[in-house]
Amino acid sequence: MSRQSWAEPWRIKVVEPLRMTSRAERERAIRDAGYNTFLLPSDDVYIDLLTDSGTSAMSDRQWAGMMLGDEAYAGSRNFYHLQDAVRQYYGYPHVIPTHQGRGAEHTLSRALIKPGDHVPGNMYFTTTRAHQELAGATFHDIIVDIAHDPVSECPFKGDVDLSKLDALVRHVGADRIPYVSVAATVNMAGGQPISLANLRAVRAFTRAHGIRLILDATRAVENAWFIQQREPGQKSRTVAEILFEMCALSDGATMSGKKDSLVNIGGWLGLREDAVADEARNLVVLFEGLHSYGGLAGRDLEAMAIGIEESVREEHIRSRIGQVLYLGQALIDAGIPVVRPIGGHAVYLDAAAMLPHLPRDQFPAQALAAALYVESGIRSMERGAVSAGRDALTGANLYPALELVRLTIPRRVYTQAHMDVVAESVIALHEVREQVHGLQFTYEPQRLRFFQARFKPVDAAGMFSDAERPERALAMS
Repeated sequence: MSRQSWAEPWRIKVVEPLRMTSRAERERAIRDAGYNTFLLPSDDVYIDLLTDSGTSAMSDRQWAGMMLGDEAYAGSRNFYHLQDAVRQYYGYPHVIPTHQGRGAEHTLSRALIKPGDHVPGNMYFTTTRAHQELAGATFHDIIVDIAHDPVSECPFKGDVDLSKLDALVRHVGADRIPYVSVAATVNMAGGQPISLANLRAVRAFTRAHGIRLILDATRAVENAWFIQQREPGQKSRTVAEILFEMCALSDGATMSGKKDSLVNIGGWLGLREDAVADEARNLVVLFEGLHSYGGLAGRDLEAMAIGIEESVREEHIRSRIGQVLYLGQALIDAGIPVVRPIGGHAVYLDAAAMLPHLPRDQFPAQALAAALYVESGIRSMERGAVSAGRDALTGANLYPALELVRLTIPRRVYTQAHMDVVAESVIALHEVREQVHGLQFTYEPQRLRFFQARFKPVDAAGMFSDAERPERALAMS
């Protein structure tokens, strides 16, 4: 008979004990952290869903590969292994290692952008936009409108709106657009994928206008899985085949190996044009390290090369996204407002819908992330107005349509039982959501404020209206 259930395609060899804290300890920890989950010590966290960046569990093959690190300053054999893996699975002839994804974003922006340029993209990502703006460009959101609707079940909310792109080209001219920036998948929209048909259409448009297309390939393997599962005519193809075609439609890609490639540090910039690659190598030497190591040890290059091959295995990606879907469905079944359909690397709570009593200038998503930690010890991440920052001209807070809390699932780290605890914790918090108070800044950095900002509750009584109520019967109590 056919088997309907599934299990993780790995078994556990090493375990890391988790520390369980009391509610009083968590209240003290979040106060000390300025109600910013980024500033919590990891020892005070029970289940860490802050990010999937660099938090994956590496395989036995990756750990074994690290023992074969060639730490030569120039021409390490591990660089050539990485170069071969990128060429085989992503298809870019020029491979330039960087210490992580933002190193690739910085290098690309410095190489291609001139002051006064315009960069369109399918919704912004924080570090990507920051590097583009620091290089002198203006970012333009050209994602389809449906991406801003959290309840729509549109399967490809990451698609580019070709009419928006065409209007921008007509307005500023193709010569002021160094490249179109396409993310696969779109983080700020809830981990939503772009369709292969749309990517082909964008490629045809950019080629007709002489504009480069640059892919953010950080989670492109996950995007390829969604294409395989959701797009007509793609079911019979492998994830590896789809990934290769996605990259073939672009002129280059930035990559954070800390996501899809299952490593704790590392990234790369892939390019097709010789001249651009030469300039990028010159910049990497200035900011990252020699072009054959990019700020990484040889052992890190080896682990990333192995992780690339492991990441495209059908059983791996099915299990990886399956765990995210499992958590998302549990929350949907309980009536929790989440971004739909569920994305590839995280479940996104709709904080604006969950905390309608809080105005946007009290940062509902930041407040919800802090409250979830106090209730359960689970660390999550704000993806709303705090992440969006301020208008460069007026200084006013930007309020994106989506005010979200991201429950980000590390790869090969947690079990289904952990996902059950997360679901139960969110459901328990949802029952007392009216008691959550808003937050206001006490410290605000100039750039990427969500990493280091500090807050305090708007109400002097604290995070909750009833701060003295007994602890709930959660796994942490």
